[in-house]
Amino acid sequence: MNLPMRMRKKPWVDTLLQNPPSFVLNDLSLLSGRTHDHHELVHLEIGSGKGDYWIQMSQKHPKDLWIGIEKEPNVAAVAIKKASDSIQDNQLFIIGDAQEYLQQFTKDDIDFIHLNFSDPWPKKRTHKRRLSASIFIEQYKRVLSDQGQIIMKTDNQDLFEYSMVQFSQSGFILEEMSVDFRRQEHDDAISEYEARFMSLNQPIYRCIWRKKHHG
Repeated sequence: MNLPMRMRKKPWVDTLLQNPPSFVLNDLSLLSGRTHDHHELVHLEIGSGKGDYWIQMSQKHPKDLWIGIEKEPNVAAVAIKKASDSIQDNQLFIIGDAQEYLQQFTKDDIDFIHLNFSDPWPKKRTHKRRLSASIFIEQYKRVLSDQGQIIMKTDNQDLFEYSMVQFSQSGFILEEMSVDFRRQEHDDAISEYEARFMSLNQPIYRCIWRKKHHG
């Protein structure tokens, strides 16, 4: 089961996006290769939605840099507005397609990639659009540091099983796996979106994969 992400366009969205705050990036050339200059670890959340996870985790881990990316402008604007109320110097946000922006990061820029409740693209012909498809995983390999990790959560069993196979075939090493992640408490932010699944007693699937170090 997947809850719809469609939302009506807010009247303030265009004004905000035409003159976004300074933590919203549109040129990664100023960032790439320097992500670790002032932060211990670098996290990239692909598909940040309304920003709950990105905001909460950056507050929990202020020494790390947290970069959120969301391709839907209307949804991204909500995240940006939320963050603007309590912006921290360890938060950056990108509006755009992850596949395009991943190419702009340099090798070893990122320590953790977070995939939270990604679009399952249920039809077989659209599986190549999944964020755990091989075309994305090869880009993750390039930008992840040695021993870098991918942390994935989903409510969709089919996507979870597909992703487990894809990461394994791509040479990643399984560190953790849970088919009912929220059965116990964790130091992991719960977004409004995830909370809705939990209220319906939907199991949350989670896995952590580590990049295999070569060299």
